[in-house]
Amino acid sequence: MSCGDPHDTECGEVLDHLYEFLDNEMAEGDCAKLRVHFDECSPCLEKYGLEQAIKALIKRSCGCDDTPADLRGKVLARIDSIRAGQRPGEALVVTVETTVEMAAEPTPAPAPARESRSAPYAAAEASSASE
Repeated sequence: MSCGDPHDTECGEVLDHLYEFLDNEMAEGDCAKLRVHFDECSPCLEKYGLEQAIKALIKRSCGCDDTPADLRGKVLARIDSIRAGQRPGEALVVTVETTVEMAAEPTPAPAPARESRSAPYAAAEASSASE
């Protein structure tokens, strides 16, 4: 995403690090760059506000449940493996496989045989088609 205006920090980079910013997992210098960007870019500020609201809603709805330690470890390990295999600026590609079971369809009945044309009629028809 890009708003089309020039910024010191590109919109795509800001949005790539939005959750790190929301979760206070960024260095202060990087946070300052994002704050400057939000001051200049209303589409990114809107996206930030939306994600902040969603995060607050989830916290209110699920705030009392603790995340199981094994689940947290698995998620963090998966994030690390994705980040390790992903080059900077490269889009993350997620492949989803689906299995569809299809009921056996009856074999269609053969088409009725067409009446054969006489050889002279077929030859005349072929010659008029080529003209």
